[in-house]
Amino acid sequence: MNTTPHPDGRTAFDAGRAGLHCSPPMDRPGEPRIADFEAARLTVRLGAIAANFKTAQRLAGTATAAAVVKADAYGTGMAAVVPALVQAGCDTFFVARLEEGLSLRPLAPQARIFVLDGAQPDAVPALISHRLTPVLNSTGEIAGWCAAARTTRTCLDAAINIDTGMNRLGLPSGELATLAADHAKRLEGIRLVLLMSHLACADDGEAKMNRLQLDRFKTALAMLPPAPASLAATGGMVLGRDYLFDMVRPGVGLYGGNPRPEKPNTFLPAVRLTASILQLRRADKGETVGYGATFRTKRVSLLATAGAGYADGLPRAISNRGAGAIGGVRAPVVGRVSMDLVTLDVTDVPGTIATGMDVEFFGDTIPLEEIASAANTISYEILTSLSHRATRIYEAAP
Repeated sequence: MNTTPHPDGRTAFDAGRAGLHCSPPMDRPGEPRIADFEAARLTVRLGAIAANFKTAQRLAGTATAAAVVKADAYGTGMAAVVPALVQAGCDTFFVARLEEGLSLRPLAPQARIFVLDGAQPDAVPALISHRLTPVLNSTGEIAGWCAAARTTRTCLDAAINIDTGMNRLGLPSGELATLAADHAKRLEGIRLVLLMSHLACADDGEAKMNRLQLDRFKTALAMLPPAPASLAATGGMVLGRDYLFDMVRPGVGLYGGNPRPEKPNTFLPAVRLTASILQLRRADKGETVGYGATFRTKRVSLLATAGAGYADGLPRAISNRGAGAIGGVRAPVVGRVSMDLVTLDVTDVPGTIATGMDVEFFGDTIPLEEIASAANTISYEILTSLSHRATRIYEAAP
């Protein structure tokens, strides 16, 4: 019987024995090793995330680089990622929710933590007791934070978000004018530590909206008391020095995302989703694959079914559109991605294909932006939709 050695020391039958499987190694008689059933794996490279933070620092010039770790560090795991960032020198973090700030505080006891959702009335006591800095988004929130300062007889730190065109969170022009007209009274009890806004089109270096928002932000800064300013997230950092101000807020770049997909990525791949090939089969011309029979083979084909699906964070939308990579060679996804499985046409992949081999769905060969494009979405959604069913492996710096 012909076998081929697997990189981890196991043996797997070659393509000519497709559909057969080796028995898993045993720790004790009758008890298989659990690790051998890890069909899907998510590898998070903490060393790459730390290196990407240092790249952000370099791009920031004289500005401070903070780290955005909302949504569980973009799906990668805040508990592991934040200590790596602290070790890399990060002392300022942004989260979206109060709950995220509460989880982050023990991981970074000395850091400044900004909460983007602001200071809702029910959140005020926790914000104060856990030393979380709210990003105030309206004159109403500003008034509430001032009231909390009076009640506690302290001066409370805060950031103010200015809407420069997103029409999302932040002070609209009317509220900005109201605040500016009487800022001494309206900011009484508040130590203003940051004025910020957010770019709508930073991923498009030619968008006129970028300059419009920059001009609006500069106008707003001139209307308010002096304070450190921040406009750029990952995309804004590569638009030029005018957008850097005093602080930049890299998010997706820390996790390997490319802020300008049409250009080479400045950041290192930090997250890799792989799955083992569970079965190989030869399919005759005209056979269908998967639910709904949405793919029909146009030739005699070698098909590989891997143990990952949308329950692991692999988007169903890449059905018949996306790809996996085996040994650095792309193979198209054929048929629909199901809950637990995905099938690829590996006919044109050179060399011997064997069960147990890894298929990469994004990482070193397939960038985040490629799988996102195949799914008609963005890299942010790919990352934050990752499931915890896929075994998570954290790699420290080499």
